[in-house]
Amino acid sequence: MAKGSVMTEDSPRRLDEILRALPDSELKGLINRMGIRIDAAKRIDVPSQVARALVGLPDVRDPSRLPNASRELLHRIAEGGGVLVVPTLPAGLEPLIARGVVYARKVGKAIELVLPIAFLVQLKSWESEDPRSLRALIAQSSFETMNAIASHYLGRPATPPIALSLESAWEMLSDTAHLQEEVERLAPVEKRLLEAIEAVGGEVETQELLDLEREPMRLRSATGVTASRRGAGFALERRGFLVPIHPNRHVIPTEVVAIVGAERRAQREKRREQIRSFVIEEDHAPRRARFATDPALLALGLAFAVREPGSEVRPGVGTPRSLLVRLGQRFGRDQETVGLIAALSRAIGLWEPSASSPATPPGSLEVHELTQLLFSTWRRGGAWDEARPEREVLRAASESRDASPIGALREMVLDALHDLGEGRWVPWESLQGYLAADERIAGAERLVRRWAERSGVEATAPLEITRRIALETLPALGILDLGGVEDEGSGLALRLTPRGRALVAGGAPSVDGSGSKFIDTQALRIGPTATVAAVLGLAPFAELGRVSAELDLVLTPPSLARALSVGFDSDAVRARIEAVAPLPDTISRILVQASVVIGKASFVGASGFLWVEDAEIRELLRTRRPAAEMFIDPSPPGGLLIEAGVDLERLIRRCRALGVEIEAEVGSLKASRVTPAGGTEAPQRTASTSGMRRTRTPPPRAR
Repeated sequence: MAKGSVMTEDSPRRLDEILRALPDSELKGLINRMGIRIDAAKRIDVPSQVARALVGLPDVRDPSRLPNASRELLHRIAEGGGVLVVPTLPAGLEPLIARGVVYARKVGKAIELVLPIAFLVQLKSWESEDPRSLRALIAQSSFETMNAIASHYLGRPATPPIALSLESAWEMLSDTAHLQEEVERLAPVEKRLLEAIEAVGGEVETQELLDLEREPMRLRSATGVTASRRGAGFALERRGFLVPIHPNRHVIPTEVVAIVGAERRAQREKRREQIRSFVIEEDHAPRRARFATDPALLALGLAFAVREPGSEVRPGVGTPRSLLVRLGQRFGRDQETVGLIAALSRAIGLWEPSASSPATPPGSLEVHELTQLLFSTWRRGGAWDEARPEREVLRAASESRDASPIGALREMVLDALHDLGEGRWVPWESLQGYLAADERIAGAERLVRRWAERSGVEATAPLEITRRIALETLPALGILDLGGVEDEGSGLALRLTPRGRALVAGGAPSVDGSGSKFIDTQALRIGPTATVAAVLGLAPFAELGRVSAELDLVLTPPSLARALSVGFDSDAVRARIEAVAPLPDTISRILVQASVVIGKASFVGASGFLWVEDAEIRELLRTRRPAAEMFIDPSPPGGLLIEAGVDLERLIRRCRALGVEIEAEVGSLKASRVTPAGGTEAPQRTASTSGMRRTRTPPPRAR
């Protein structure tokens, strides 16, 4: 993945192995925290019993029970394959460690966070993950499918809990080399069946599966025809190459499709030479063009804007349309572009408070690395879907977020651009004809139609979906330049940007290496090598400026003054700014002036204030025991401060012993009169507190 997700080879990944590697004190603490009952009579050791108890926790199967920071951290570790190396302890880690879900160890100067495989295979799919990936399909499959996969790779019947039995299977399936060897070792009939399903889009219904494998046996249930537990289909299912989805679909995971379809992609070159030669031999450069900009700067600007007051977004639901309209008007972009970048930014966690932490992605990434992360997140298809009327997946109800076959259509468009557009302008008609000649278009049309029927939406033609991808999404992601936009007819042309060529080829875009700098006394221009966490750390006292091909932040004296007035220390403000760019003299002088100490004050806790008009009575109470120890010395003029924690009844009794009567009002105390220490003066009647005016102001000084 990106920075902060390096995997070490000697990391234990199985849950019982991790628990055995823990010190005895930590293992006992985990047992006590989780209330795990250990049975000494069992033949399995203590770590195995703890592992069996932990995999039954509902927090992993339903991460919504966790705090937002913990849930985002869990997803980032899972995206790194279950291991994430961070420089410091990130936010949200403590609840995960307390529940025994994530484990940390020191690796050099960094910290390695490990999510055991038993928890990894249980996580529900999230927005930035490919819903057709091997991990996502196994996590949502039935117990029978999990049991068959685990038993096949264990070489023996799997025993509950099934998550522990799946650890051995996942170690083999997550290894690309081993997965390719497994595909090559398939029987001829099984390999032909797998290739036939991949040729029609990688997804079939049960009836079609039985027809393809020529299985004569038909088992019927309430949901229709059911595949038998024998034959080529079941042989692929137990290997994890064909995963059934309720109620009657069977899907090939994305990792297996990449291996099975490699030969088909190589043969596809021979059938497109005519269109390619037409594109290459002629010059199709338009008279006018609209050049694509880096989406990382817009994504960072959106993340900056949503941290302003009044831009709250609820987790798990779509971004409010009113917010998208407001942001589009503010940045001068159309609502569709802002909605796309906003959906992808939320999927990678850029809008979460944890993005301000430099410990984990995306906060630990540099600005230019966001471009590749946004593109790969879009390519996986879990956050944005061009086949839907509402492109943002979070706008759909949670029960109807069934993934469409958009992945195949995206790969078709990217393959066509990679084939035709090596730095050349490609007419849209030629590209559209190139896509229509693809043999995968018929299977994609069938899958889109069935998906629309299941989801209750109107089916869109595959060529219309590819048009949305090529003319709307890819320019917004900085992949394509559009030429002849004013004339939507024959003059429309497309060209891969240098950034797009690198991303489509699977690489990273080149970086010019320029850093952030102040272009004047107040405007800070963000460079591509700045850290995302450092830039977002300026949000409390910086204002958004220009967001286009460059991202400018404005630091004005009023904004710095407001930050200092709400409690920000001038040294902390200086450190945050210097983490992005060197300070100019004007801002440095403002911070220096704000840090000048013109006086000092000390805080003393008190429980109340006793109004005493007579200076002699104040001196008496301040110096004579037993009342002197109950007051703070020195006290302000006009009374005495009462020590914190002093009981009111005890104060009244001790002062009365000195001849001073205390009248208790709402919110204040008052000494009403004094009796001489000798006791020769007769006591005088005092006014009742019920007849006094209830006020917090001191009594009048005039007699």
